[in-house]
Amino acid sequence: MKTIDVTALGEILIDFTQNGLSEQGNPLLEMNPGGAPCNVLAMLRKFNRNVAFIGKVGDDNFGWFLKEKAEKLGIDMSNLSFDEDVHTTLAFVHNGEDGDRDFTFCRNPGADMQLNEQEVNEEVIKQSRIFHFGTLSMTHEGVSNATKKALTIAKSNDCLISFDPNIREPLWENLEEARKQVEVGLSYCDILKISDNEIQWLTGEEDYSKGVKKIRDKYPIKLILVSMGDKGSRAYYEEDMIEVRAFKNEQTIETTGAGDTFCGCVLQFILDYGLKELTKEQLTEMLTFANGAASLITTKKGALCSMPEIETINKFLTISK
Repeated sequence: MKTIDVTALGEILIDFTQNGLSEQGNPLLEMNPGGAPCNVLAMLRKFNRNVAFIGKVGDDNFGWFLKEKAEKLGIDMSNLSFDEDVHTTLAFVHNGEDGDRDFTFCRNPGADMQLNEQEVNEEVIKQSRIFHFGTLSMTHEGVSNATKKALTIAKSNDCLISFDPNIREPLWENLEEARKQVEVGLSYCDILKISDNEIQWLTGEEDYSKGVKKIRDKYPIKLILVSMGDKGSRAYYEEDMIEVRAFKNEQTIETTGAGDTFCGCVLQFILDYGLKELTKEQLTEMLTFANGAASLITTKKGALCSMPEIETINKFLTISK
C-alpha cells in the first residue's frame, strides 16, 4: 500500500501581489506564498490528502517563510532543500483590468533552479499514488535532470503521472527549448492539464479538439484537460469530450492559482475513482467541481494559502446552478 497520495516536484516561491496603495499613492505589495506544483498540493490538503513536496528555496527569510507556511497547511516539506548561495525565487504579479495577470520574475538564478538529482528522494516518489510536475523545473539542465530522474522513478513504480506545462515564457532561453521539454513531459504523463493558449502554441491548432488529437497521435495520454479561462474547461477521455461552463464571479480580483486549484480538484477525483472506465457523468461532475473551486480562488489574493474550503465550493455550486 502506498502511503502518499500525491508528491509534487518543482517551484515554491513568493508571489508579490498588489494589495492597495500607500499614502503616497504607491502600490503596496503583499507577500503571498505560491508556486504551481505546491499550490496543487495545497488544494489537495483541503480534502485531507497526504501530500509531499520536493523542491528548493534559498537559505533566506523567504525560504524559511515558505517552508513554515506550507507545513502549516499540512504539506510534507521534509524534502525541501535550502541553497546557501542562491536566493529564493520571487515573482511579481501584474493584474489587468479583467483579472488576468502577467509576471515579472527574479530568477536569474533562483534557488528552485538549483535542485539536483541527489536531492530527489526516491522513496517518497515510490510511496506516491500520483506524481505531479510542471515545466519550470525543466528550464535549466541541473533541475531538468532532477525532474527526469523523478519521472523515471515514478514511471517504474506505477505512479500515475500528472503534468501541467504552465509555460512562463520569460523564464526560457527560447520557446523552442520550452517545446522540447513539454514533449518530454508528454512522453511520461497519464494526465495532462493544459491551458487554451498553451495547446494552441504547442500544436499550432486553434481548435482545441484538433490540438488534442495532434498530441494523442504521438502520446497515448489517458486524460487531457483543457482549461479555457472564462469559457470553462474540457476533459478529453478516450473517445469522449466533455465541456463544462465556467462560473463567472463578480468578486474576481485576480486569476493567480486558478489553474492549480482546478488541477488539485481533478487529482482528488482521480484518487477517488482512478483513470479506468470513467463515465461522462463522472467527468462532468469532476469538471463542475473543479471549475467552481477555480472561480472561488479568483476572489482572493495569492494561491497557496487561499484555497477554498470544500463546504464553500459546494455551497457556491448550489447557488450557481
